[in-house]
Amino acid sequence: MKKHKYLWACIYAVVLAAFTLYACLDTFVIARVYEVPEQPDTDIATPAQSTDADADPAQTETESDTVTDASTEAKTEQAQSPVTEPVVSEDSYEDENIKITVTEYRYKNSTVYVADVVLSSPEYLKTAFARSAYGRNLTEKTSTMAAREEAVLAINGDYYGARVKGYVIRGGVLYRETKNRGTEDLVIYGDGTMKIICEDDVSAEQLLADGAVEVFSFGPGLIEDGVVTVSSSYEVGQAMASNPRTAIGQIDDLHYVFVVSDGRTSASAGLSLYNLACFMSELGVKTAYNLDGGGSSTMVFNGRVINNPTTNGRTISERSVSDIVYIGY
Repeated sequence: MKKHKYLWACIYAVVLAAFTLYACLDTFVIARVYEVPEQPDTDIATPAQSTDADADPAQTETESDTVTDASTEAKTEQAQSPVTEPVVSEDSYEDENIKITVTEYRYKNSTVYVADVVLSSPEYLKTAFARSAYGRNLTEKTSTMAAREEAVLAINGDYYGARVKGYVIRGGVLYRETKNRGTEDLVIYGDGTMKIICEDDVSAEQLLADGAVEVFSFGPGLIEDGVVTVSSSYEVGQAMASNPRTAIGQIDDLHYVFVVSDGRTSASAGLSLYNLACFMSELGVKTAYNLDGGGSSTMVFNGRVINNPTTNGRTISERSVSDIVYIGY
């Protein structure tokens, strides 16, 4: 009898360990490409689809036979390359549609990189998924995605793949409509206007119907209507006071800033959310939003990583993330 009890205990322990291992792998390792939910009846086009899941080596495991590439069709239909050769320097880029100037600042014992962006059309403000697909545990470095998309400028996005809730709209396509209660989202509309909303107040379907092209669900919002909306005490329960940060903001029509601060090193302490908001306010930003930070914070300009990404403060290296925001054709 004792032998039987011991045997069953061993079997139970093995099964439990196997289940725990699978759960961890499923959550953090196994890559899945998700099928895009059926789109609401709007004028926004649905993404191109492929039924050959084996054609993409990044698709380790799929949850359906439908694979979505959100960028291919959009890139074909949208902007073409500049008519004339751009004027490019180490800290600037300019052609007839895109003007970018990158400036390095020192603020609150931190190094902050600001890309000032002026566009002729909102179509040059774009997003991309890691491995060109929407899914779980699909990640790539910001620089890798930027190179594939031929981005002039890119920053990491909201790392949607680290969460199972929170709206995801990219390129006018609704990918995830599950609310994350209390979350503030950044909405970018078809005319390039940025607005901060709370998911409690509006559905993803309504945002899409209202003309949302991009929706990010990380947060919080930093500035609304030119007013800083976070306080110095907001860090409590949110994050450590000083961190590498990534943010995006709008100064005026088709005039934006992409902001990345270094942190967690002796050379750059990092910023609090309140410091980040105040800094962007000094730049004249009217709407500002906090994207994924920490080890994810990365800025790529003219094919080069220009900040110092770090997770632990000792090693300078990029973290792989699930999405980027970029400027390009």
